[in-house]
Amino acid sequence: MEHKSIPLNERIIFALDVKSKEEAKKWIDLLGNHINFYKVGLQLFLAEWFPVIEMITERGHKVMVDLKFFDVPETVKLAIRQLRNRNITFATVHGNDPILRAAVQEKKDIKILSVTVLTSYGEEDMEEMGFSGTIEDLVFSRARRALKLGCDGVVSSGLEASRLRETLGDGFLIVTPGIRPGKNIEISEDDQTRIVTAQDAIKNGADYVVVGRPIREANDPVAVVESMQSEIQKGLAA
Repeated sequence: MEHKSIPLNERIIFALDVKSKEEAKKWIDLLGNHINFYKVGLQLFLAEWFPVIEMITERGHKVMVDLKFFDVPETVKLAIRQLRNRNITFATVHGNDPILRAAVQEKKDIKILSVTVLTSYGEEDMEEMGFSGTIEDLVFSRARRALKLGCDGVVSSGLEASRLRETLGDGFLIVTPGIRPGKNIEISEDDQTRIVTAQDAIKNGADYVVVGRPIREANDPVAVVESMQSEIQKGLAA
């Protein structure tokens, strides 16, 4: 497996799951010398809209807009159009072929990431929703379709990354949430199910890891970032 040439300070995408632009700015002030990539999700985007994205990009950092667009294709197409020309690096879309196709048609300079299966889901959730196969099979099926439609990559847990890389190659991005530290750090109300360490995610083929609570809830957030970056280096060398 050939790892992509990505700066270490961009391998961790820090999840700005906070309630205001002011709180987001405090985290960027703290981590900005260590992390150059930030995720804006539903909570922060709905609170602040595009000004928070401008605040991040004007400071020279990259942004992943994680809104998981899922709607009729024309609506998704118009939503992606609103993201263009704002220096946004990644945007996430969650849907069937027509939805993904609509997003790809409008992406321009944005990389579209298809969400495969949320990392909070376990096998029992698949059964409740009526899926007869395994999560890994569903992730693989959705990833393969997304890439054929022109998506630039996928969001998947590190548990499925190995199969995706081995079967689908190195020519696409894998962004992996559900990351937990190699050392024991307690996470409050942890709703993630399919979790791995940063080292294992990268070793399995992920290009980026999305990390929020393990850093935000740490006594020394910078130390956790540095520890995870060390794990990532080990994963790259494996």
